[in-house]
Amino acid sequence: MANTSTRTLRLLSLLQTHRYWPGAELAERLGVSPRTLRRDVERLRELGYPVEAQRGVDGGYQLAAGAALPPLVIDDEEAVALAVSLQGAAEGAVDGVAEASLRALAKVVQVMPARLRRRVEALRSMTVPGEWGAPVRHDVDPGVLTALALACRDDERLRFSYTAADGRGGEREVEPHRLVRLGRRWYLVAYDLGRQDWRTFRVDRVAEQRGTGVRFRQRALPAEDAAAFVRGRIEGLPGQYRVEVLVEAPAARVGERVGRWGTVEESDGPDAGRRCRLRMTADSLDWPAMLLGSIGAEFTVLQPPELLELVREWGERFGRANVPGR
Repeated sequence: MANTSTRTLRLLSLLQTHRYWPGAELAERLGVSPRTLRRDVERLRELGYPVEAQRGVDGGYQLAAGAALPPLVIDDEEAVALAVSLQGAAEGAVDGVAEASLRALAKVVQVMPARLRRRVEALRSMTVPGEWGAPVRHDVDPGVLTALALACRDDERLRFSYTAADGRGGEREVEPHRLVRLGRRWYLVAYDLGRQDWRTFRVDRVAEQRGTGVRFRQRALPAEDAAAFVRGRIEGLPGQYRVEVLVEAPAARVGERVGRWGTVEESDGPDAGRRCRLRMTADSLDWPAMLLGSIGAEFTVLQPPELLELVREWGERFGRANVPGR
């Protein structure tokens, strides 16, 4: 018979793989008596796992939903699948999911054995994603993202090589704060120790990142949050479009679509509650055009004129769409 700790983990793993286990079958799988099984179930309950029991001849056990998510026990195949799925979500364009996926990925990779990390990387590198709409940039190494996420979480100073927009490279030592995804790019918000100021770093330009082992206390960020800080820094960069649109829809409705990728302000006066002003910065106008089309409301483009030309061109093209043969 396995020792108590090993058996308890085995029991937890079995409960997580099936919705319901008959008591006799579960005891047989563990190689214990029904009495020992009841004690092991009670031990799991003491650890915070909500195990429900059904009494009687056909009685059994099942793991119920609790008030908080308990630690999960997963096998090697599940660990690889989880890591690959989280990488895909972190590289995706669903607002509010990418950052959370990256945090979860960092936790999984930190405790993953080397043999499983190699399998994850092999599967990722040999998989070609299918995408629609504007192309999503995949030139960011997930390993770099994971290392930066761990440094942000652990408040550990980082050193890395960085290539600036003018092509010049150099070494940076920073106190990492947060990773932010805006549009199709990842940015690291950090305090640059060499320049004694806050900076944003495009993650696709970061290389040879390495921890220093030095911990630090987080400084106060001079912005509402990391996303607002990044938006403020990139608005004046060349190649960026500053978009401003009046949308004939409530600010709450537009805000749900925009998320962190822009700011939405309710209009004053008689149009309050029916019209809002949308502002965003983008390195391509395809995404703002798709966003405006998805809102399903009339809008007026205030700037830039290139956006107005683009939506008119799309409108004409859509209007020419027809059934084959007509």
